[in-house]
Amino acid sequence: MRSKGFSLLFCIFAISVFWIQSSAAAAEEHTNNPKSESTTATTLDLQGTWSGTFLPKHQNANPFTITIVIAPDSNGVLSATSSLESDCIKDPRLQVTITGSKVVLAGSDADGGSIMFRGKPDNTGTVLTLNYVSNGSATGKCETDTGTGTLGKRLQ
Repeated sequence: MRSKGFSLLFCIFAISVFWIQSSAAAAEEHTNNPKSESTTATTLDLQGTWSGTFLPKHQNANPFTITIVIAPDSNGVLSATSSLESDCIKDPRLQVTITGSKVVLAGSDADGGSIMFRGKPDNTGTVLTLNYVSNGSATGKCETDTGTGTLGKRLQ
């Protein structure tokens, strides 16, 4: 049985590695193509309801579906509530960050499970292609997982 401290440390390490790799790839993409930032970035409207399915890279982890509702909080900062059907993480509260055309959704659930999605929208701004990294909980009941998927914006 793993200790809580080890699980938390492993989660921080996994997220750091994922973040560094994603940042390096983004920097390389920008260096190789300085005009790679989409014009969608200036008009990107993430407010609304998004849903999709994510596939893990590990064979022992199950795919999951998530619905995310993004809205400004009382300070005008975008945040999200979610309905997540996962074996390890339940309905995390997410912070939303937009940098250029890059989107990050990151947060945790009531049991200490954490998840972070990173990616970018398509040219229409209605589909987000994202990579994720998650850690089931500080209790160590689930392993760290990574994978990919898309979220589609529901039109109202």
